[in-house]
Amino acid sequence: MVFELTDQTFEKEINSSTPIIVDFWAEWCGPCKMLAPVFEDVSKEYPGKLKFAKISTEDFPEIAAANQITGIPCLVIFKNGEEADRIVGFSPKEGLKRKIDQILAQL
Repeated sequence: MVFELTDQTFEKEINSSTPIIVDFWAEWCGPCKMLAPVFEDVSKEYPGKLKFAKISTEDFPEIAAANQITGIPCLVIFKNGEEADRIVGFSPKEGLKRKIDQILAQL
């Protein structure tokens, strides 16, 4: 399950001991729209291991800027408030899972 972050919830959620992957996206972004169903699908495969969230760079540009998001879609994995890694651009399901598994193995 993917949940929406806001400026009210962002800091609290990324400061969790459970890793969280955040999809920085925008309504006008074609690759973001392609990634959304893949991201949702992959989210079901990591219960208890990885939380999945998204935040609009249009609605919360200050959060995107603070996290140096220069291209979207950009998936950033946080653990304990620190960025662990990022995945930029569209990935099909198997490619995304492979990248997530590699990142989780290093945490």
